[in-house]
This record gives sequence, C-alpha cells and structure tokens, in this order.
Amino acid sequence: MGITGKLQGGTISKMSKSTAMAHSNLAFVKYWGKKNTEINIPLNNSISMNLSAARTTTTVEFDDNLAADKVTLDGHTPTDKFSGKVSKHLDRLRQISSIDTYARVQTENNFPAATGFASSASGFAALTLATSSALGLDLDEKTLSILARQGSGSACRSIPGGFVEWYAGTSNEDSYAAQMASADHWDIADVAVVVASQEKDVSSSQGHLLAENSPFWPSRAELLPGRLDRVRRAIMERDFRTFGREIEAEAMSMHTIMMTSAHEVAGSWRSGVYYWAADTLELLIAVQRWRADGIPVYFTLDAGPTVHLMCPGEHRAQVMAAVEATQGQREWSILVSRPATGASIVTGPEE
Repeated sequence: MGITGKLQGGTISKMSKSTAMAHSNLAFVKYWGKKNTEINIPLNNSISMNLSAARTTTTVEFDDNLAADKVTLDGHTPTDKFSGKVSKHLDRLRQISSIDTYARVQTENNFPAATGFASSASGFAALTLATSSALGLDLDEKTLSILARQGSGSACRSIPGGFVEWYAGTSNEDSYAAQMASADHWDIADVAVVVASQEKDVSSSQGHLLAENSPFWPSRAELLPGRLDRVRRAIMERDFRTFGREIEAEAMSMHTIMMTSAHEVAGSWRSGVYYWAADTLELLIAVQRWRADGIPVYFTLDAGPTVHLMCPGEHRAQVMAAVEATQGQREWSILVSRPATGASIVTGPEE
C-alpha cells in the first residue's frame, strides 16, 4: 500500500479534500453471522450486485483548524453512535498515514436507510475511498475492500463493480471482495419495493450476533457451498431460471435463521428477529402468483421489510405494473436498479 505526497509532522500541511461515490449492494447469497465481530469476518462467502439507483456520496476534508471530526448525514447532525463509527473509521486511515488531523465529513444517501438497503455498505465504501484519496493514499481495490469491511462488513462488496463475491477468509488480510463480472455482463433489474420505512428495532449488527442461536444454522451452513457454486455459475452463464430459484430459496433460508434466533431483550424472551412487515408477506405470496401467470420474477430480501424483485431487464415494466396493481392505495415506493459500477472518485484531492 503506497502513499503519494509527503505528510509532515503528523498533520496535513494544507487542507485536503475529496469526494467519492459508492452504490449500495444487494446480496444474492447472504452474509449472516460473523466469525470475528471486531473486524467483520463473516461466517460464509457471499455474492452480490451493486445497485445503480441506490448510492451514497461522501466528501471528506481534512483541516488543521478542526478540534474534532465534524460529521453530517443528509444535511443533518447524525447520532453520536453514527459519528463515532465514522471517526473510528477515519482513525484507521489516519493511522496508515501517520497523521492526526481531524476531518469534515458530509455524506448524502439518495435512498432510505435501515429499510433493507445496505446504506452502511455504500456509506463506508464511499467514506473509505474519499478518505484515502484526500490523504493522498494510493491503495489498490483489494486494500480498499479490506478497509471498508472493517467499517461495515458488506461495504467491502461496494468497492468493486458489477457482480461481486466476498471471500470470507479467516483474517484481516484474506477477507475481501472481488468482481466476478462487470456491470454490463448481464441485463437484469432489481425492482425494489419499499413497503415500510421505519427504523429497524434490531439492527443488522445485532442480528448477526444472534445467527448461531438458531437451531437451523448447521443446516444452512451445509447448504451454502453448493448454493454459492450454483449462483456463481448462473450469473456467469446468465441462467435466470436457476439464478432466480437459488436466490429466492436463499432469502428464505436466511430469514428462517433470523426468525429462529431466540434471545432476550431487557429480560423479555423473543423467539427470533422479524424484519418483515405485513405487506412484505403479501408481496412474497404475490410473486408466486405472478410466476404462475408467466412473469419471470423472483424475490430476495435483506435485513428489512423491502422486497427486491429480480427480473430480466426487458420485463422490468411488466413487474412494475404487477406491483402497482397489488399496491392499491398504500404508500409504497419503488426503486429500480440495474447492475452498477464500483466506488469511484467524483472530485479528486484539493489542496
């Protein structure tokens, strides 16, 4: 990992500023559960696609005049918890650069957070790239992915472009994501239906810690190697039928683990973690009906109520019409994505 430019006396001699953009990603084979919670080493490999319509743009500006990091999220002051995670991640890159200068961080999402989109993935991918650029670091994609993973596990998948696999690994050095196929490899669409936008009462980070509480976790672990192979092959061969069946079964496998991860909260026993809303289940049942009517569509879900409907690109309008007919008067929002590129610099370092 190289450093371009000279850093003097533990500070940056002039202000340095950079803006980066990264897309959220949707996992087809899911990451759920961790071997190492401190640096986000997952229990299994995962495969994902970057989402063209869901992105985070982050500007990082180092300034010797700041007495502490200053963070804004979508134009507002975020929670202390969020700001603390950002500062901790900045510290990782400051340590590489041997500096102690504080930074001004402005981050903007164009999609709702905590509703089943990986906002922390795009957020920490963009933060990692913007910070490394502002510091004058010359880091390769693998190193950026490793660093992004430490901020938020799935962020490592938002560094490369297109279709991506995250190799679980066993250490900080061998747990990273790499591109399987470029964004233009396959014309498929994700019609994401946001049926509820309230904050999750169990965060993904908390949910990961409960995964092995499920009595069904060993069965899932046995299924994953074969599923990974089939999804890899389906993507590379553009085999939508196999792809769809595998990702739908995979989503149900992960949510079975969630719903059977018994735990206690403040002395009250809970049988599991339930991320669905009532409208989520209605859509899952509707998808089965739409397929019977000849529409090529399959669903997947992350840790939230949002339903992601995958279809060949040429059937996007047909799927959207089916969603709108089911929606009626309810206030759902729809976000349509194609495979997207990886994290990129919007404006480079300024001094």
